[in-house]
This record gives sequence, C-alpha cells and structure tokens, in this order.
Amino acid sequence: MFGPITVPFGAKMLFNTVKLKPGVSMDDVELALGDLCNVVKDTYGGDRGGFIAGQVFRFSGFLSAEGSLNPSPTGGHDHDLVIVTYWRSYEEHERSHADATFKAKFSALAAMCTETRELGYELLWQGVPEE
Repeated sequence: MFGPITVPFGAKMLFNTVKLKPGVSMDDVELALGDLCNVVKDTYGGDRGGFIAGQVFRFSGFLSAEGSLNPSPTGGHDHDLVIVTYWRSYEEHERSHADATFKAKFSALAAMCTETRELGYELLWQGVPEE
C-alpha cells in the first residue's frame, strides 16, 4: 500500500487537483479517499482496466522560489490535494471512470469538494541518478 511504484515508459498520467469545501479536513476525506484508491487498484489494475499505479499528495504550503518563475506569495495554488494516477492508456482510464463502481466511490469524495479537475499527460522523460 505504501511501497515504491514503477512507471513504465509510455504510461499516461492523470493529475487530479482536489479543492475541499471550507471546513473539510484531511481527517474528513481520508476514508473516502482510501476507499476510492482501493477500488481503483483492486478493480481496474493491470489487465482488468489498465491502472498501473497511483499517488496522493496534500499541498504542504511550501513554494520553491528557485523553481518558480514570478512566484506569488500564496504559491498560486487552488487545490488542497492531488491524486496522480498512471494508466496504460487514456481510453482505459476513461472506461474505468465511467464505470458505476468508480462513480459510487468518487461521489463520496466529490461531496466534500468544491472542485476537482483531472488533466492528462503523456510521459516524455524519466530517469534516476547514475551510480
């Protein structure tokens, strides 16, 4: 559940930003988010639907002045969480998200959000430090 992931070259990455409703905390969304992630990996993993791996991040408030052009004082972020998923294809991702099983779990999370936005990316480069 918390182990390292391997992303094969050619994977599609979906980057979902999540803005929580005022007053909703991580404690409030933890169960819904965990249920959603488990359904995705258990129902749509590998040959069952093309899911490769995923990660969830909470915005921590730090902003890299070294890696940002014209950084704003607030960091310019408009979300609280990001859900990053890797898929064999965009089409498999879309089929999984149109499925009633996924929609039921996602709706529980969506009820605590003002906005979610899922953007798709193609992997162009990856690497690790050489020894």
